Amino acid sequence: MSKVSPARGMRDYLPSDMRRRHWVIGRIQEVFERYGFEPLETPALERIETLTGKYGEEGDRLLFKVLKRGEGGARGEADMGLRYDLTVPLARVMATHRDLPTPFRRYQIQPVWRADRPQRGRFREFMQCDVDTVGTTSPVADAECLAVVHDALVALGFSGFRIRVNHREILRAMVDHMGVPELEGQVLVALDKLDKVGREGVDRELVERGVPAAATSQLWRLLDLAATGLDSAAALDALAAELSPAGRAAAAQLHAVLDNAASLGVPATHLRFDAALARGLDYYTGAVFETVVLEPDIGSISGGGRYDGLVGMFSGRELPAVGVSLGIERILVVMDELGMFPDLGSTTQAMVVALGDDELPAALEAAATLRGAGVSVTMSHEALRFKRIMRDADRAGVPWLVLVGADERASGVVALRDMSTREQVVVTASQAAARIRG
Repeated sequence: MSKVSPARGMRDYLPSDMRRRHWVIGRIQEVFERYGFEPLETPALERIETLTGKYGEEGDRLLFKVLKRGEGGARGEADMGLRYDLTVPLARVMATHRDLPTPFRRYQIQPVWRADRPQRGRFREFMQCDVDTVGTTSPVADAECLAVVHDALVALGFSGFRIRVNHREILRAMVDHMGVPELEGQVLVALDKLDKVGREGVDRELVERGVPAAATSQLWRLLDLAATGLDSAAALDALAAELSPAGRAAAAQLHAVLDNAASLGVPATHLRFDAALARGLDYYTGAVFETVVLEPDIGSISGGGRYDGLVGMFSGRELPAVGVSLGIERILVVMDELGMFPDLGSTTQAMVVALGDDELPAALEAAATLRGAGVSVTMSHEALRFKRIMRDADRAGVPWLVLVGADERASGVVALRDMSTREQVVVTASQAAARIRG
């Protein structure tokens, strides 16, 4: 690989890439704001103590750490890190700005960094689009997360997707039923990899983590109770009947979330209770969500859940919270593979060209008039031959060409050419602007 290429897992975004990214982010942002979420941004760097101990053993291992300045850095000591997600920074914001009204509803669209192994749809720098509600335990807030994901994906043109839901207290009750409550963390870390490694892979990891074979058999029996053939409500009830009162209470909470999501317009065909869904981050305390597209198989494109204890880690003030994140990078990969993007040509509407050095001042004036009328204009900075002009305009993908030659300069007009039809008219710059905008 060339020494001047981006670092592994990082990418350059060329104009065609950026047009697609802006289009996708714009559709998602419209949905976020339709639900009444307000924008927030936080720094790329956080104190290392803010980040560590929040994501579990694997998450902490994937943090990008920044060395201290001076002698501490020489010893390999770190005092800051690049943010791993947008949820922990939000919790830090709530602890820092105690006067924020609650429930506090925010959306955040910013890059995050993880020292992960790059692969298809997974990068070390990527954009997350989050919505979160802080300060309420209402299942309506959880249901809104599901509705936001549904509406955002529909706005992007998706139809074949499924939002999987579970509850961390159901998982805890399952581990208790297995008879190994002290190994809850070990079981959930292994179970979170089920989609990637299958049952055999999870079995091997559970053995490595010290989970007895009899307990593992109980795990698969419970998961089989919530069979794929059952609808979500029936699967949830079948599993809950085997669990402790705490597990049944969590199932009732999840029923309320699903019922509220249905009232918000999320079809049952897009929702599925999945008893194996663990979500690997340690800070989740209640309902958890993950969205997958049915084709192609690229993993989750959205994830989130309830994290009622995270804000209290920073402030000692318990504030319940729930949120969900959409992963732009995987969404872009899927949309590209499925041919879902509309024709996103250049955002530039016109190219202005002087046909001679003497015409450059008049061409500049024409460009200023067009821009003043709200037309997006690119400008050739030197006089060009007509063949080169046409080639450059075609390559740039601009729909209109504005030419200023000696005759146009003398008459105070421009030649306006429609690049799709190759038809050309002579008009004033103001008339050209009206035609382009029309």
